[in-house]
Amino acid sequence: MSETRLHLVAHVAGRGVLFDATQVDSVVDLPEIVPTPGAPATIRGLAALRSRVATVIETRRVLGLADDREAGRRGVVTMVDGHLYAVAVDTLEDVSTLAIAPTPAGMALDGGWSAVRGIADGDGETLMVLDLKRLIELAGEQTAEPAR
Repeated sequence: MSETRLHLVAHVAGRGVLFDATQVDSVVDLPEIVPTPGAPATIRGLAALRSRVATVIETRRVLGLADDREAGRRGVVTMVDGHLYAVAVDTLEDVSTLAIAPTPAGMALDGGWSAVRGIADGDGETLMVLDLKRLIELAGEQTAEPAR
């Protein structure tokens, strides 16, 4: 059984992803990001957004994909537990009403992919619905890199 909802369509490392529009505050071009010493690799750093400090999530790392910090220059902004976050994505496509189907039984969703909450048929590709709150929780669960 599928459900139709409004979603933001984006891409991360060539993979189509969706974010429930009710979880999205805004979308931005990411400004200069200040690294945060001692933070896990899943946290790119801090950035000033709308006169507030936002934690920038390195989505490729959370999902276990090839890391390319030159990609991921756009951000999906959300508020979780009173904190502002920007989830880095490569491209932002559009907002669309799509029929969301449950994740197929037996589909391996390890690591960051455990944030997947369903799938949809996009323009010639399968899109994975990512729960922003869960993605941010997973980013925070990573182990910090040792100081160099």
